[in-house]
Amino acid sequence: ELLNRPVLSIVGSRNPTPQGVLNAEQIARALAEAGLVIASGMALGIDAAAHRGALAAQGDTIAFIGTGIDRVYPARNRDLAHEIGARGVIVSEFPIGTPAIAANFPRRNRLISGIARGILVVEAAIGSGSLITARLAGEQGREVFAVPGSIHSPQARGCHRLIKEGAKLVETAQYILE
Repeated sequence: ELLNRPVLSIVGSRNPTPQGVLNAEQIARALAEAGLVIASGMALGIDAAAHRGALAAQGDTIAFIGTGIDRVYPARNRDLAHEIGARGVIVSEFPIGTPAIAANFPRRNRLISGIARGILVVEAAIGSGSLITARLAGEQGREVFAVPGSIHSPQARGCHRLIKEGAKLVETAQYILE
């Protein structure tokens, strides 16, 4: 049922700033409260913050993973995975037993973008996999949103590039809802 509801995907840095984590959690929470399903990749950092924000709002969340459904990666997200499994849904296109292989994560990114009406990038360095997801979203005809950051932060440079290329600048969840 969750796969058929309006979804917004939120992705970003695995090594975010504290402000980036707070931004992801607050925006995800507000969007979930407004009725959107929040999707992400259950990675450390911004992905986990987005899932936590949706869950804190008693909202719905979908985690697309790059391993077999029987594997939790990263292991530090075990409790989060169990909570998502109990209250949301975890999706994998990989066979049971598939370990965390680097090439699988960019592959699963097309699902994160493909399920959504739009994608929000919160903190992404220039080489971030989140930019792959944003590119795929654009190719799939999805809205691309980005949160700006400090001009001194490497984690903001990818978002700034997206905004220069036409992504919609987001300061609050209301920007997305409008």
